[in-house]
Amino acid sequence: MHWLQIGNIAVTRIIEIEEPFLVPDKMFAEATPEAIAPYRSSLEPRALCPQTGKLILPIQSYLIRTERHLALVDTCVGNHKSLAGFKRWAGRDDPTYLSALSAAGVAPEEIDFVFCTHLHLDHCGWHTELRDGRWHPTFPNARYIFAKEEYAYAERQYRERGDPVFVENVVPVMEAGRGVLVDTDYAVDDTLYLESTPGHTPGHCAVKLKSRAESGVVTGDLIHSPLQCPHPEWNFLFDDQPTLARTTRRRFLERYADTSTLILATHFPSPSVGWFRSAGDAFRYEYRDEL
Repeated sequence: MHWLQIGNIAVTRIIEIEEPFLVPDKMFAEATPEAIAPYRSSLEPRALCPQTGKLILPIQSYLIRTERHLALVDTCVGNHKSLAGFKRWAGRDDPTYLSALSAAGVAPEEIDFVFCTHLHLDHCGWHTELRDGRWHPTFPNARYIFAKEEYAYAERQYRERGDPVFVENVVPVMEAGRGVLVDTDYAVDDTLYLESTPGHTPGHCAVKLKSRAESGVVTGDLIHSPLQCPHPEWNFLFDDQPTLARTTRRRFLERYADTSTLILATHFPSPSVGWFRSAGDAFRYEYRDEL
């Protein structure tokens, strides 16, 4: 297990799944074979599988140890979930996630905060686990931080579409008294706080880390693939507010390009972390060698 330092903050990745996901034009409408041809050499084999032609996406959490707190950002797919809209990962019974957490030297009871960039199925699955036929918070002593607007959005998805994610992953946390509804500028302290990044969902937030003049930011789903660095206008299939998503993504890239802020990319392939760099009027991704 590799940890990196951001000032006095230590960060590592907890990977649940990393595999070829979808061919590019199934994720981004504009990503035809002709459109991605100029980037294939930089994408393969790390981000684009040469055998399947699919983009490789990890499903992972970032585990963050500050001087005062232990936090998780996003909790992946989880086990035994219904996932009505995505049967590929439904009903998993896999010890990988909790085993990876244990390998990092952390027990679920030690987590102080669980942040969720947004409430899609692959970001909040381990919020809960099934015990004795009921859903219980996986991290029983943690405060689960939900942006108010994102919570309302997820609740609406349940009411209008019957999406089980809300009732399996969020409601049990609230019923246990572990959920906290916050504004999108919420801060635990001066080292760990939210950054509003709406578009993929209405209440989507990145999570910012800062210590001793060093900083990092967990992206969540405001960007899914390094292929969007040269094309920030390319929206992901499930971006809920396409125009806003494009605007947020470009502004985010402009804000952090050519700075020392470490990008903790949620779905970029291993090692996932790196920096945004300017490339003409667009951008490229420079990976950090470790993690």
